[in-house]
Order: sequence, then structure tokens, then C-alpha cells
Amino acid sequence: MHFLSQVGHWLADNASGPNGIWIRSFNQMELSVAVVVAAVVVGVGVGLVLGHSGRGGFLAVNSANAARAVPSLALLTLLAIQPAIALKGQGFLASFLALFALAVPPILTNAYVGVRDVDPGARSAARAMGMTGAQVLRQVEAPLALPLIMAGVRTAAVEVVATATLAAYVSFNDLGSFIFAGLNTQDHVQTFAGGLLVAVLALVTDLVLAAAQRALTPAGLRRSAQAARTRGVGADATTVVRTERPAPAR
Repeated sequence: MHFLSQVGHWLADNASGPNGIWIRSFNQMELSVAVVVAAVVVGVGVGLVLGHSGRGGFLAVNSANAARAVPSLALLTLLAIQPAIALKGQGFLASFLALFALAVPPILTNAYVGVRDVDPGARSAARAMGMTGAQVLRQVEAPLALPLIMAGVRTAAVEVVATATLAAYVSFNDLGSFIFAGLNTQDHVQTFAGGLLVAVLALVTDLVLAAAQRALTPAGLRRSAQAARTRGVGADATTVVRTERPAPAR
């Protein structure tokens, strides 16, 4: 209890100021939002196109996932020793590039799988109505794949927010600065408080995106998912749409 009391006092004493909790939290969220937005533009765009065309998707998805094997700290270090990168934004550019490589794979993979798993009957019906390929992608495949796409965005966003603490390693002023400073001075209170702040920020990010995912999911998919849960079927909305097909006419 005494340790937690010390943590509480430390949080209160370091809430404001140029290097306080609020400023560093804002810096971490600014970096994280920039990374996730860029990753969504690239990952969703590429994933939708590859999923719709069915060409090159396997290679692209596996190449992106293979990039996740590269440790973020190692990649950040390699980028930070490049003068043209390290001098931009006091570590912002190096951190952005390292986190971008972390964020793209889950978004691209989920976008690709979400489109490929759309019920072929829905595509056939759309084409029978005279829709072009672009219209099928925009009006049929993308909405049906949205729950899985948002799941990928949530995964990427939480990973980015948590991993953005490493940006302090290249002098970026975010919540990771508290953790590194605490480790360097063996200040366990500061280290614990910094880690707690990062955990809370990641949790809030996940809750906000979960609410956004529910709001953006078409009502029909929400009802299908709810029906599946009621029956005890452990499937997400995309799976329900894919498996619930009308019986063939006799």
C-alpha cells in the first residue's frame, strides 16, 4: 500500500508541466494516431484490392507478416543511426517508420481475409444486378469485411500505443521517457507509474476502437453475430455471413 501511495503522489506531482504526463501522453497519442492512419490507408487499400482481385494476396500478406519478425527496437535503432532520419522531429520520423512496419501487417491481413471470405453468393448477386467490379468492392465486399478490418485496426492500434514507449529510446518525448528515466535511476515508483500510464492509454484506445467497430458494423452483421452467440456458435460476424446460406431450391 505504501508503494501504491508513492505512485499516486508521483502521478499528482508530474501531471502538468512541459515534461508532464499530459504533454507526454499527447505526444504519444499524436505519434500513434499518425502511424495508425498511415497504416490504415496503406494496409486497407492494398488488402481490399488484393482480396478483390485474388492475385498476389498470399505473397503480400505473408511478406507483411514476415516483417513482424523484425524486433521493433532493433529496427528503431537502425533507423535512428541514419542522420537523414534521426534528425527529423527529434526522433519522430524514426519512431514513425518503425511503428508503421509494426502496424501494417495485421491491418493488411485482416482486410485481405475479410474480402476473400465474403460469401460468393453476395458477389454473384451484385454482378447480376449490373454492378461493376469497383462497385462490388465498394458497396458489397468492403461493408461485409468491415468487422474484420476493424479488428485488425484495433490490434494494430493497441500494439502501436504500447510499443510507442520505445520512441523515448531515440529521444522522443513521450510516456516511455518516464520508464527509461526510472530504469536509469532505479526509481521503481517512476518506472511503475510510466508503465501504468501506457497500459491505461492502450486500454482506452482499445475501448474507443471497440465502440467504433460496433458503430461502423452494418446492422445486419450485428444481428447475425448476436444470433450466432445466442445459439452458442463461436463465430464472428464475417463467419456468420459466410456460413449462413439459404438452402438450395428443390
